[in-house]
Amino acid sequence: MNSVVKLYSTTNGEILRFLKNFDNKTNYELKDDLLWEKEYENPLEMADIITALIENQEDYKINLWISLDKDMLINVTKNNADDIIRYLFERYPY
Repeated sequence: MNSVVKLYSTTNGEILRFLKNFDNKTNYELKDDLLWEKEYENPLEMADIITALIENQEDYKINLWISLDKDMLINVTKNNADDIIRYLFERYPY
């Protein structure tokens, strides 16, 4: 199973605005303006988007959830983001 990042927002255009600021090289097209989901083969790659959103959380009305194991979602917040990123590097040391 691949790891998953999910972004949720209640504000139209908020996720797209964040994604364009996060990586302006990629052309993002959203099927749903209030939800974005991406699978990662290498869970360590999730750390970049987690860090970017948490460091700029006051600029966006977006909730961030990750899934590392089937049927288990973790809400990433300012309070637990550092611990989650450390856990990613401990669990997937490659």
